[in-house]
Amino acid sequence: MNIKSMSKEMKENSYTETQKVNNIKFLEPFLLESGRILSGVTAAFETYGILNNDGTNAILVCHALTGNAHVSDYNYRSNGKSNGIFSSKQKGWWDELIAAGKAFDPSKYFVVCSNILGGCYGTTGPTSINPDTGNKYGANFPQINVRDMVNLQYKLLISLGVNKLKAVAGGSLGGMQVLEWSLMYPEFVEKIIPIATVARHSAWCIGLNETARKAIIDDPAWENGNYIDQPRAGLSTARMIAMISYRSAASFNKKFGREIKPGENQHNKSSYSGFQVESYLRYQGDKLADRFDANTYLLITRAMDLHDVAMGRNSLVETLGSIKAKTLCIGINSDILYPAAEQKEIASLIPDSNYFEIDSIHGHDAFLIEFDQLNFAIKNFLNSRDL
Repeated sequence: MNIKSMSKEMKENSYTETQKVNNIKFLEPFLLESGRILSGVTAAFETYGILNNDGTNAILVCHALTGNAHVSDYNYRSNGKSNGIFSSKQKGWWDELIAAGKAFDPSKYFVVCSNILGGCYGTTGPTSINPDTGNKYGANFPQINVRDMVNLQYKLLISLGVNKLKAVAGGSLGGMQVLEWSLMYPEFVEKIIPIATVARHSAWCIGLNETARKAIIDDPAWENGNYIDQPRAGLSTARMIAMISYRSAASFNKKFGREIKPGENQHNKSSYSGFQVESYLRYQGDKLADRFDANTYLLITRAMDLHDVAMGRNSLVETLGSIKAKTLCIGINSDILYPAAEQKEIASLIPDSNYFEIDSIHGHDAFLIEFDQLNFAIKNFLNSRDL
């Protein structure tokens, strides 16, 4: 089944197709874990490859905190046409993994990536219009958790005709979704690939997120979440805080050292305006403020802090021990946000799981950088070969 042939089936299943083929609006109420209900939920997504007749060759890719559904520009590279909400020529964040001969080869698999519930790239979230009020949800969007994200992804996959996932993969927040997939829909998932993630958010990560959130809510422009103009200063600072935790000391030292911004003289105090690392962090902060939403950032970081696969189940040992999906846990030896020890713990508690460690100086961001190592590990795992 291809995307263009889905319209009839969508109508028969009580939801409608919106103007763009990569958005589906669900008419039935969407029940959150909290008991709150959302109406008219929209899911934005992109796909690569063709779903087989049995609906069993699908792979779901889950994105991280400020990520989106545009995981690859494979469609444009293949036929010169875009299949998504982004520029057809815009690189995806996992381009090097979704290509012929790579880990997620679209000639073999039907690869799906959707913007998470609560996001600001097409799926219902704080920037969406509340059908009950006619205004944006803003800070009134109900608190969600990772399980809510997974439930919407399941509805989307069913709507696309997927009957079983060959695998579900993702890093960071994406990895949290991966773990929940194996517990919420165990018969639907054959293999899972959680990367640089946790079974439950640590005090360290919660502390970093709260510091970033405080930067946003202390910005006068935030207006208790009822802003019209983005609280850019707060969101930019929040991103700067996060960017430090995404890398490592070795990575920063190699990339920047103590270099002064080009054209500056560190001995001329009247003209000196900072180190290159300062300029880099400010640039990254401003760039996020241009493309992301502050209320969305608050909402999703709280959802990450609430993440605990054992919540409402059994002990962590029993919960992870109940996972039946074949598992490849991937850690990063320089990750200070989700240290490799946490990936090893997950692997040790999931029966018959595999563990692979990325060797990199780039910290948490290595899962967006070290593509050769990722392709090696994931391809061998999907093909049931030893790592």
